[in-house]
Amino acid sequence: MAEAGAAAVATTSAGLAWSLGAADGARLDGDHAIEAVARIAAAIRVPVSADTEAGHAMDPAGVADTVRVVLAAGAVGINIEDASHEEGGEPARPVAGQASEAKWGPPDEVRGRIAAARAAAEEAGVPLFVNARTDTFLRGAGGVGATLERAAAFRAAGADGIFVPGAVDPGTVKELVAGIDGRVNVMVFPGAPSVAEPAALGVARISAGCGLARAAHALVRRAAPELLEAGTYGALADG
Repeated sequence: MAEAGAAAVATTSAGLAWSLGAADGARLDGDHAIEAVARIAAAIRVPVSADTEAGHAMDPAGVADTVRVVLAAGAVGINIEDASHEEGGEPARPVAGQASEAKWGPPDEVRGRIAAARAAAEEAGVPLFVNARTDTFLRGAGGVGATLERAAAFRAAGADGIFVPGAVDPGTVKELVAGIDGRVNVMVFPGAPSVAEPAALGVARISAGCGLARAAHALVRRAAPELLEAGTYGALADG
């Protein structure tokens, strides 16, 4: 990605988890994830943003610890999501747990995950880019109204950008850009509008999510039966 001209590179929690033998959905140990981020940051010269899922922690103080380790690993941005992976729970965490009381004090005393991440970065003296992801569209936890409400709270707590995966309809994206006071990030995939379209609507950041990882794994899935059954190697062309 860096060689192709990317100005920055972000990790994908799903792709990273799969590459390390774990399933997606906060099932990869945070230490293993951040070890991988450190290797990625050491391999390239462009800024790296780490997908920390829900902060690799149970509470805001734990999120602050994660940010300290992420910064030490060499990353200068994080994704932090509001998705809840608790069995039988709501699809998204309550707004208050993510962003309550943007208190600019010691990170371990700050309430709200996003505020804790920001406070830890401030303590370290690093202008960390905090990209707050909301799964309102991706997990059916709300529409434009709920997204704007969450975005406003996340921005007030210290988020720099708002990531809304699942929102690709141009009309919806236009509403989000108009209603969010901050950089908007959307996720693209085959069948979604080309990069130029959301960019023209004012989207500041466009992510491929786990698409590249899926494509890489799909190549293995195509190549293996061809090798074993047909004995040919067409899937290996352009390696």
